[in-house]
Amino acid sequence: MVEPLGVAQVYRTCPDEAFAFEVTSELESLDLLSGHDRAREALSFGTAIRSDGFNLFVLGQPGHGKHSLVGRFLSERSRGEAPPPDWCYLFNFDDPAVPRQLALPPGLGRQLRADIEALVDELQRAIPAVFESEEYQNRLHELKQAMGERQSDAVEAVRREAREHDIILLSTPNGFTFAPADGDKMMSPKDYEALAKDDRERIEGTVEILQRKLTQAIRQMPRLAKELRAQVNTLNEEMLQSVIGAPLAELEERYADEAGVLAHLAAIREALLQHVDSFHADEPDIPPEAVFSRFHINLLVDNADTQGAPVIYQDLPSHQHLVGRIEHLVHNGTLVTDFSLIRAGALHRANGGYLVLDARGVLTQPGAWETLKRILRAGEIRTESLEQAYGLISTVSLEPEPIPLDIKIVLLGERLFYYLLCEHDPEFLELFKVQADLEDELDRDAVHHDFYARMIATLAREAALRPLDRSGVAAVIERASRLADDQRKLTARHRDLHDLLLEADHWAGEEGVTVISRGQVDKAVAQQLWRAGRIREHSHEQITRGTRMIATEGRVTGQVNGLTVLQLGDFAFGQPTRITATARPGSGQVVDLERESRLGGRIHSKAVMILSRYLANRYALETPLSLSASLAFEQSYGGIEGDSASVAEVCALVSAIARVALDQSLAVTGSINQHGEVQAVGGVNEKVEGFFDVCRARGELSGQGVILPAANVEHLMLNGEVREAMEAGTFRVFAIHHVDEALALLTGLELGAADEHGHFPEASLDGRMQARLMAFRKAVKAARGKGGAEKERPTKDEGGNDEEGGDE
Repeated sequence: MVEPLGVAQVYRTCPDEAFAFEVTSELESLDLLSGHDRAREALSFGTAIRSDGFNLFVLGQPGHGKHSLVGRFLSERSRGEAPPPDWCYLFNFDDPAVPRQLALPPGLGRQLRADIEALVDELQRAIPAVFESEEYQNRLHELKQAMGERQSDAVEAVRREAREHDIILLSTPNGFTFAPADGDKMMSPKDYEALAKDDRERIEGTVEILQRKLTQAIRQMPRLAKELRAQVNTLNEEMLQSVIGAPLAELEERYADEAGVLAHLAAIREALLQHVDSFHADEPDIPPEAVFSRFHINLLVDNADTQGAPVIYQDLPSHQHLVGRIEHLVHNGTLVTDFSLIRAGALHRANGGYLVLDARGVLTQPGAWETLKRILRAGEIRTESLEQAYGLISTVSLEPEPIPLDIKIVLLGERLFYYLLCEHDPEFLELFKVQADLEDELDRDAVHHDFYARMIATLAREAALRPLDRSGVAAVIERASRLADDQRKLTARHRDLHDLLLEADHWAGEEGVTVISRGQVDKAVAQQLWRAGRIREHSHEQITRGTRMIATEGRVTGQVNGLTVLQLGDFAFGQPTRITATARPGSGQVVDLERESRLGGRIHSKAVMILSRYLANRYALETPLSLSASLAFEQSYGGIEGDSASVAEVCALVSAIARVALDQSLAVTGSINQHGEVQAVGGVNEKVEGFFDVCRARGELSGQGVILPAANVEHLMLNGEVREAMEAGTFRVFAIHHVDEALALLTGLELGAADEHGHFPEASLDGRMQARLMAFRKAVKAARGKGGAEKERPTKDEGGNDEEGGDE
C-alpha cells in the first residue's frame, strides 16, 4: 500500500546555519550575469566579433530583467572602447537638396560649431562695417569719378572738334545733336538756308563725320560701365577679403588635418565672394541672413562627453526614432526645411557602439522591422520618412548623404519571438547570428546557496534596501525554489526577487526594524498572494456553498476529484473539479464530451485516446472491448486543455465499469501513458494547496489528501498550512508510479493477480472489471443475435479504424 509523504519530502528548507555571514551587507556585490554562463559567453562573443551579421538576440522569459542585465554588461564592455566620431550635416553649396555629412573626432564637432558661429557673428558685424567705411566710400567715389571723367572726355573730344569746324554739340532730352554755329550761338535755320550750297554741303559732311565719332564715343559707354562694375567688384572683393581673410585663415590653420572642414571653409569663402552684393545692395537677391545661415554646422551627434562606446536603449523603436527625421517649418503658409532641421535617430546616437531594442516593440511599430533590416544590409543610415522609403509621396524634400554604419544591435525578447522570426523571416538569421539564452533556473545546492545569497545582497544594495539576515536570505531562497516549482532549482528571474525584497523592506520599515528577516519575507509573500487572491477566494466560495459540486468525503461510483490550475496574469491557483464517467455495453468507444462539445484541446483529446487504449490493452487484450463510455468535466464552461487529468479519468472509468465507489476525500492529478505509468504534470503545488483550501473551508480536516505522480515529488514546495496539517495527520499527499496505485487508494480494493487462465479473484478490482466487461460482451452479442433495436452501428476509433462490437 502507498504511504503518504512526509513533511520533509514536500518542502525543502534552507537552514540558517548554511550561511557564514550575519547580514548581507557583509557580502560583496555580484555580477548578476554570473549565473547565466551560456548567455554571458554569447554576449562576449557577439560584442567582440566585428563581422557583418553578428548582431545579438537575447532570449529570456518575462521577469528576467533583461534590459538591466544586458545594459550593465554592455556598459562594462564599452568602457574600454574608443568613443565614436561626431557626426555633422553641412549645407551643400553644389546641391542644396543633398546635405553633406561630415565625421569629426569626438569633441571636435562641438568646437567646430562654436567656431563657425563665432565666425558668422564676426562677419555679420565686420562686413557691413567695411562697406560703410570712409575708405571704401572714397575709393568707390574715385572709381565712379574716374569713369565719369573718361565718359565726359570722349564726348568733349567730339565737342571740341565740332567747334573747330564751327559746329556746336547740343544735349537734348533725346540725346545729342549737331548744329552749325554762328559765333557762340547756334545758327538759325534762316541763316543756314542763306548759306551757299557749298558751305551747306561742307557742314553736312562734317556733321556726318562728327556723328560717326560721337556714335563711337557713346558705344564705349557700356564697356566703360562694365569696366566700372568690374572695378567695383574687384574693390568689393578686395574689401571683403580684407575682412574674411584673417578669420578664415585662422580656422583653416586650426583644422588643417580635417579635409572636410577645409572644404567647407573654402565653400564659405567662395559663397561670400559670390554673394558680395547681398552685403551692400539696397535690395539684394539673397539677404545676408540667408547667406550666413548656410555656413552653420548641424551637429547631429555630439560625442564630446561620451566615455567609451555609446550604449543606447530605444524604448519606442519606430522608423522615425531609428533613422531620425527631417523637420519642417511653416513660412508664409508653406512648409520649408533645410539641412539644419535634420534630427538624429537612435542609430545615429548608437553608431560606433551598441543599440538595445525590444523585439516586441520593433515588430509592432509600422515599418520599423523592415527599416532595421534594410539599414543593416546596406551598412548605412538614410534619414528619410516612412512615406519616402516606400515611395508613397512625390514631393521634393531633402535627401541627406547616408552615414556609414558601425553598430551592434542587441534585441531583447521572449523565446517565442526568436523562434517565430527564425521560422518566418529568412533574413533574420543572416542579420542576428548570435543568440544569448538566459537561464530560467539555477541549481540549488550548497555552492549556489552562497551564490544566491550574494545575488540577494546585490539586489538589496542596488535598490538601497535594508540588509537581510540569515533567516531572511533562507526565506528568499525557499521562495525562489517555490517560484521555480522545484526543490532542486532556484528561479533566475531577478524581477520577482527584486519585487519580493522591496516588499519585505517595506514591512521591515513598518515594523521599525533595521534588518530584513524571515518574518518580513513571509509577510511579503503572504501579502502578494492575498492581493491577487480575490478570484481564488470567490471560486472556492462557490464550492463551499455548493454552487460548484465537489465532494470531499464519502464514496461515489464513477466520480473523482480532478485538479486544475487557473493562470491569471502572474498569479496561479488550483481548484478541484468533478470528473464523472458512465459505462454501458457498446462498441468499444470512449466518448470525450469535452472534445465533442469543442471545449477540449488537442492535448486533452490525445490523453483520452491514450487512456482508452490503455483500458483496451489492460482489460480486453484478446477480446474486443464491448464498451460505450463517456467522460465529462462537470460544471466546466470553458476550455479544457492538458493531460494532467488522465489518471483521474481512468479511475472514474474503472469505477463506472466495475461499479466500485471511489473515495471522494482524495483528489487526483497526473498523466498516464499507454502502459499505465504515471507521468509528471505541472502546477502540483497550486493543485495540492487548492484542494487543501477547499477541504479546510468545509470544516475540520479528517484525512483528505491528494494523489500525484512520484516524479512530481521533487517539485513540491507546499506552504506552511499544508505542512502543518500533514504533520498532524489531517491531510495527506500520496506519490504514485502506476495508475494501479491510484485505483487501490481510491477504491480500497486490491487489484488482484490473474491465475494461469487469466482470471482474477472475484473480490478484487480487476476481477470485478473482468466480470462487468464479460457481461457487456454478452449483452452486445445477444443484442446482435436478436437484431434488435439496441444494435449499435460500427464506429470509428480514435485512429480512424473501424471497430466492431461483440465477439468475433
